[in-house]
Amino acid sequence: MGSNGRDEKAIRALVTRWHRAMGAGDLAAVLSMISEDAVFLAAEQPPLRGRAAFAKALMAVTESCTIQSSAEIEEILVSDDLACCWATLAVSTVPRDGGTPAMRRGPVLSIFRKEAGGHWVLVRDANMLASDAAELALKVDELERELMADGPGG
Repeated sequence: MGSNGRDEKAIRALVTRWHRAMGAGDLAAVLSMISEDAVFLAAEQPPLRGRAAFAKALMAVTESCTIQSSAEIEEILVSDDLACCWATLAVSTVPRDGGTPAMRRGPVLSIFRKEAGGHWVLVRDANMLASDAAELALKVDELERELMADGPGG
């Protein structure tokens, strides 16, 4: 297996470890996979700059919720010590008080950097997660546009 194949396999393993750690609430394990200078981008949110900012935001969520997540990797591209991973991400937050879980899903593009010693860390992450309600609203809008385009009587 060439170096790109080994690197792709290592990134797939990192993604798997990430989701297992999130599900287990293992903050230390999650943070160990993030570079100190990481930046996280999400729609309608200011960027989270740095591992500490991510940790603070994650701790705020996990005080009241558990998190379950998974990713279906669509593509991994590796070039020297940088790699990008495009995936479809699903995240469920379950309130600890027994409230209604919230499910969000959507595409995510993550950039990884190979550190000294050969291990990969997350350096940039941009997700476009939408809630189930937002996804449903988009489908209804699309259906309404199709019906209007067909005119009365279809």
